[in-house]
Amino acid sequence: MSVFSGMSRPMKAAGVALIGVAIIAAVIGGVSALSGGGSNEAGPSGTATPPGTSGGTSTPPTTSSTPPPSTSTNPTSPTPPSPTSPAPGQPTSGQPGQPGDQQASNKWVTVRVFNNSTIKGLAARAKDDFAGAGWNVTEVSNYSQGVIPATTAYYRPGTDEEAAAKQLAQEFGFKAEPRFAGIQDATPGVIVIVTNNYESGHKGS
Repeated sequence: MSVFSGMSRPMKAAGVALIGVAIIAAVIGGVSALSGGGSNEAGPSGTATPPGTSGGTSTPPTTSSTPPPSTSTNPTSPTPPSPTSPAPGQPTSGQPGQPGDQQASNKWVTVRVFNNSTIKGLAARAKDDFAGAGWNVTEVSNYSQGVIPATTAYYRPGTDEEAAAKQLAQEFGFKAEPRFAGIQDATPGVIVIVTNNYESGHKGS
């Protein structure tokens, strides 16, 4: 008889006992799994889910926040006046580069008035009209070197006289032309020769 034959019965009994313990442990484990006895359930990734959560995808708490005050410019706020725009109630003349300023400067060009009509004192009357409108009239005389068809303001082209003569002629309703040969070398300034067709009074603007 082998030495191991005497020990086989106790070993078999121990083996059966171990198998029984294993079965009982398995049963207990299964019951525990079905009843959810654990305090923490495994999440989708196998990690423990924090207490108070359902184990599904958690939704971050919604917090109400007041939107920041708008920083956009109020569309109804008045637009500041342009630096080049005149203030309300102020005249537009005299602003650099504007027509009113140019017209005012033209009136300082020397003007001489000559009578070529049969009307005595016509040049003096024209002189008063021009001076009353702000023109710089420095001489009144007669012109007897020929017959001038109509009242005309004469100027030297390319000088300040040209703009002044045209403005004066427009204001009082007569012509403006370059100087003709008979007065070409006369003293500088606008020369107005008035004839019978001259009418007193301010005609244009």
